[in-house]
Formats: sequence, structure tokens, C-alpha cells
Amino acid sequence: MRPLAHRSAVPPGLRFLTACLATLCPAAAAFAQLPDPDPTPADPSQTVQVFILMGQSNMLEMGKVAGDEDGRLEHAVKTEGLYPFLVDEDGNWTTRADVRNVAVMGSGGPGKNRVRKNEWLTVSGGKVGVEQGIGHRLGAALEEPVLLLKSAIGNRSLGWDLLPPGSPSYEFVDPEDGKTYVYAGYGETPLRWEKGAEPEPIGWTAGVQYAGDVARAQAVLADLGAYYPGAADYEVAGFFWWQGDKDRYDAGHAAMYEQNLANLAAALRAEFDAPDAKFVVATLGQTEKESAAGNEKLILDAQLALSDPARRPDLADSVATVYTHPLSQGGASNGHYGGNAKTYMNVGLAMGKAMVELLNDAK
Repeated sequence: MRPLAHRSAVPPGLRFLTACLATLCPAAAAFAQLPDPDPTPADPSQTVQVFILMGQSNMLEMGKVAGDEDGRLEHAVKTEGLYPFLVDEDGNWTTRADVRNVAVMGSGGPGKNRVRKNEWLTVSGGKVGVEQGIGHRLGAALEEPVLLLKSAIGNRSLGWDLLPPGSPSYEFVDPEDGKTYVYAGYGETPLRWEKGAEPEPIGWTAGVQYAGDVARAQAVLADLGAYYPGAADYEVAGFFWWQGDKDRYDAGHAAMYEQNLANLAAALRAEFDAPDAKFVVATLGQTEKESAAGNEKLILDAQLALSDPARRPDLADSVATVYTHPLSQGGASNGHYGGNAKTYMNVGLAMGKAMVELLNDAK
């Protein structure tokens, strides 16, 4: 993978503007050195660099675009002067001809699949997600063609719906009732049952959403030319993960989040034959280091631990965690941050920056 050396430098006027904005709003520094998109398409005969985006509803497009209200993307770009790479000189949304944006979705396991997006990266539709910031970061940094492949659906937990293969069942004492429960391992059902009781199966198993999301992403890659025109070869270079909201409502899932997340990184690398693929995790925007408590603290600590070589030497130099509280513009994950597009842009840019740094460090 080669960095893109011929990208144009940031114009002096833009450098001044973003420096001023960064002084007023630290989150604005996320785009301080990002140039306008190069109109030249990438060479599709090169190996396409694939980045897979997974999680729950925060990973979907929830930032509102239209309107002159604070938090809308149009207001952020045209009134506040943020994210100038998103618009051209005429005020139209730019398009990256070197970054393909594909999104698929289905509830449950393989066999259900809806292609939601298959286009060059641009602002389209009424909402945006982190793929905008991620895609512009990667497109500006890499010479090879880039494919963003999002396979996600809302209201899914890592400890149940998205549980990765190889995750065993475990016992957990519920702090609310003091009873010991057995939590389902991969492929088991139901979510949990009291120790000593006979589990009663339901129409859902641990990890069924994981299996479906992986299968939907693999189906795209198996038909690469239909999603990246002219491309014949690819490699999965990285994974992006923004999730944790549903797990914070279950103490048993929150307590196992670190181990489940480490298992997820290993499972995804195996599924996509990508042992060296980098992994970027974003924390929940409302969860602050200094004040976090309970299940939210467990999840935050788990996400931070994954990129701490002292805690996880097995993942050293291959995982980065983006602490999103300073980037969030208010609200919480369960309300999609009020649909504030700046939250999704800021988090996406930071996640993309973290991925680029991991890729550069690996050279």
C-alpha cells in the first residue's frame, strides 16, 4: 500500500481558515490538513484497498444534511465553513472518484441482503455517516483505489447478536437480582438462562447477525466488479467498528465487552483472510473518561484497552481507539446524537486519521 504523494497541498487561505476554526473548536482540527478531492480516478487495475465498516445504528447514516440549523451538514459547510473538501467552488457536493461507497444490510443471518448504496463517495440522500470522513481521509492518503464496505444494521449487541465465533458461554451474577445466569456462547440460544435451568430456545442465536453481516460483505467482494467498476483484485486492509450502545443495557455483556471485542478483531481477520488488517474502534460519544460509571465505564475501558499494548500486547500496533467524547456535539448514542452531522463528520475524520496512521506505521 502506497501513500499518495501527488495530492495538492492545502491552499494558504484554507490553512488560515482551519487554523482559526481549530482554535475556536478543537474538533475542527480533524480536517485541518485535508485537501480538496483529486478529480482523477484511481487506477482500478491496482489492488483495491477494502475497508469494512461494522457496528449498530451509530455506524449507519444518522447525521442530517439539509437545512440551515445548527447540526445540519449544509449549515456546517456553508455557514460555519467546516469540511470545505465536501463542496466545490460552486457550492455543489464533491465526489471522490477514487473511493467507492457501498452499504449492504440485512436482519439476521445470511440470505437476506439489501444493497443500500453503490456509488462514488459523495453526499447523497438526507443523511450522512462516518463513511464521509473516513473515505476522504483514506482517499487523500492512499494511491490505490479504496472501497468502503459497510455491513451493519441497528439495535444489535456485541455480546449477543454480533457475538463472534469461538466465544464460549459464561456465568455471570446479575447485580440486580443476585442470581447466576449462563450467557449464550456463539450459536447458542436464548440470550441467557438461570444456572441450573434448561434453556428454552428462541428464533435467534448468539452471533447470527455477525454471520449475516460477514456473509453480506463477502458477497460484495465475490462480485467486486459490480461494486468497484473495472476492478479485479482486492485486499481487506482494515476494519472500522462503532458500537456499544446496546451492550450498555446488559451488565453481563458490558463485563465481557473487552474479550468479545478482541475475539471480534481476530474473527474478522480470519473471515476475510486479512491477518494484518488494521482495526479502528470508536467509543460512545456521551461517555466521558472522568465521569464514566457502571456499564458505560466497562465498555469505554474495554474499547480503550484494545489499543493499549500494556493491556493487549497481542494487538499491539494493529488497533487504534478513537475517544469520541471531545468530538461529539451533544446527545447520546441511543438518540443518534440528535442527528448532528458534525458529530458524524468529526468521528469519521478521526477514525480515518487513526487508520491512516496505523497503515503508515506498518510500512
